[in-house]
This record gives sequence, C-alpha cells and structure tokens, in this order.
Amino acid sequence: MAKCPTAQEVEAAFAAAQCVVETHRRLVGFLRVGQRLPEIDQFVATTLADLGARSCFLGYRVPKSPAFPSHACLSVNECIVHGTAGYYEKPMGVGDVLKIDIGVVKAGWIGDAAWTYAFKEYPSEQARRLMASGRESLRAGVAELRPGNTLLHWARAVQAVVEKQYGFHLVRGLGGHGYGRRLHESPFVSNVVSTYAGEWPDSSRACEPGMLLAVEPMIAIGTSQINQPSREWPIYTADRSLAVHYEHDVLITNTGPRVLTEGLDDLPDLVG
Repeated sequence: MAKCPTAQEVEAAFAAAQCVVETHRRLVGFLRVGQRLPEIDQFVATTLADLGARSCFLGYRVPKSPAFPSHACLSVNECIVHGTAGYYEKPMGVGDVLKIDIGVVKAGWIGDAAWTYAFKEYPSEQARRLMASGRESLRAGVAELRPGNTLLHWARAVQAVVEKQYGFHLVRGLGGHGYGRRLHESPFVSNVVSTYAGEWPDSSRACEPGMLLAVEPMIAIGTSQINQPSREWPIYTADRSLAVHYEHDVLITNTGPRVLTEGLDDLPDLVG
C-alpha cells in the first residue's frame, strides 16, 4: 500500500499528478475531428517530454499480454479502457467519444488519470447523461475517501449515482488501485459493492491518512460485462454499448481527501 508520509513526497506526487492534468489541458486545445489515434498518442508523448515526465504505460506488461505499445490509453466509443494507438484505424468523427488515460513518471512518482471527451457534439442525449454520471459519481465517491470510512463507502457512493440516479451500469471486474512510486499497488478499489462474500477483500480496508489512490469509475450504457477478444489490450463492453471512464488521483489526509489531479473537473466534455 503506497503512502506519502512526508511533505516533500506529497509535493512530488502532486507534481506528477499535475503533469497529467496539464497534458489533458493541452489535449483539449489540440483534439480535432479527423485526427487518428497515433497522432493523438504522439502529442501526449511530446507533451510529457516537455513537462519533464515520461509515460509509465509505454512498455507496461501484465501476465500473458504483450508490452503496452502506446504512451496513452486511447479508447473509442464501446472500448472501455486500454485502447492502443493502433487498435482503431478510423479518424475521429463528429460524435465519437474518446477516453484518454494518461500515466506518467516524474521524479520517481506516478500520476495516473483519465477523462472522457466527445468530438464536436454529444452523439445522443443518453451519451451526455452518461458523461455526466461519470463526473458526478467520481465527485461523490472521492468525498467518501476520508478517515473513519472504508473503501466500501466509495463504492456505495459511486454506485448510487451511476445505477440508482442515472440507470447506467458500472463495469464489473475493473476498478481503481493504490499507486505511488509504482503504477499499481494495493488496495484494489472496486466501483461496486460485493455481491458475495470474498468478492472484494479490500472493501473493508480503512481510509488511512497518507494513502494514495487512483479511483476510476468505468460506466456503460447497456451492460456491466466486458469483452476482451484476445490477450491484446483493448477491453470492450460486452454488448458494444457506449462507455466512459473518469479517474482522479487522491491523497487521503487527516482532514479528508485531497485531489492531486485537481483541475480535471474544469475540462470540457466537447472538443474539436
């Protein structure tokens, strides 16, 4: 479990998180209809270099999968997460929804956050509501990450917004994680409450001051189930319905959550 016990370490973690935020800000001014994913990925790489950081996704491996080949995860429409720069060949069109997940290493610390954008216009009113559910559930969940609560409080808050208020589906089996000097550390942060004993062992983990968490609702219109056609990276909704992805880096302090990726909430839904 990653912690930031010193003021110097907190500021280093904040600086890494803000590299992610600044990259997203620059992307908002860059993204245009007609661009292809390799062009967007190269912009991320150039921006990170300008900020004195590098991608922590490029070359990342999990068991039985190839090294991740891109600087950012670029996931279009029904692709939920882990889209590569080469998996989708079409140019971005009006109404396409792109999830951009950026992970960086700066001065030995990780920053990791995702946001969702629609090109020019929402593809539908339902899509606009889906994006709103992502932003609102993230805010509601983060507010629960405070001493005295457990990670279960996060999931309950997120699930209440997405499933009860909006009627959409949180993707099961995917979730957030601890981080720090490594991209993925314990605990696992599920976005949904367990349906059987032992499904989410970390649900009772206390929110302790110093904990660093990357929390990330992943939401689909039609299903909570995924489809991963091969051991390659992209993960899709099982019914090919539209999905969104939002992610903040959060430090739990004695007085409550501090969002290290502050500024992401100010980004627009529409680009290009």
